[in-house]
Amino acid sequence: MNNWNRELEVATAAARAAGELAARYQNGIEAETKSDLSPVTRADRECEQLIESMLMDAFPGDGLLGEEGARRESTNGRKWIVDPIDGTRDYVRGNPLWATLIGLEVNGEIAAGVASLPALGGVYSASRGGGAFRNGEPIRVSAKTTPSESVLCFNGLNKIKSFAFKDTLVEWMQNFWAVRSMGGSPDAMLIASGQADAWIEPIAAPWDLAPLKVIIEEAGGVFFNLDGGNSIYAGNCIACAPGLVTELKKFVGLTF
Repeated sequence: MNNWNRELEVATAAARAAGELAARYQNGIEAETKSDLSPVTRADRECEQLIESMLMDAFPGDGLLGEEGARRESTNGRKWIVDPIDGTRDYVRGNPLWATLIGLEVNGEIAAGVASLPALGGVYSASRGGGAFRNGEPIRVSAKTTPSESVLCFNGLNKIKSFAFKDTLVEWMQNFWAVRSMGGSPDAMLIASGQADAWIEPIAAPWDLAPLKVIIEEAGGVFFNLDGGNSIYAGNCIACAPGLVTELKKFVGLTF
């Protein structure tokens, strides 16, 4: 059984290096607008190139899919999925809620991943069957079982009109002890660390989710899509502590 130690070592080094590069650019950097209306900066592109170089030097047969256009075909069933700066809108405004995300997909399954949040001081990592860690220390999701004692994280409230559950969302959120909306990666890592309990991400790309999925699952959490699937390619996700799965699935209309 592969313990993915070498892969995590290289991915962690790449994420740290990219985070340091991004931090040097952050003060006063300007963003361009991509065709999908999302922002991109010089730092996004250079960080992706840096990550690609480090990963391909270490694993030349692997493929790569990067948010900013990096593409490498795989010769061995392995593919790295990279978001060099997740949360560019926060990054360009000097906010700390951005991350570098690197996930490894092997034969269609996410096997390992690293999520580095440099400005918040956390490097999260996990490998399939190997557990989840923050700065080298094990992490675990919470044991919460009821909304009244749980923290809900919800990203994309500005797009609420496009959600199938828009008419019931606000009333349902009132059942929770608290609601947070800090963006995908910070919210997800609160779930993995047991500091929050449920996370809904209605709109997401594969590079937004790849490492977050394995980190949450290896921390004991549950990851699923709005249609009941379990994929980073579905365009959305829900993640939560095991004790809240029934509540979350009931809310989004999934049957058992």
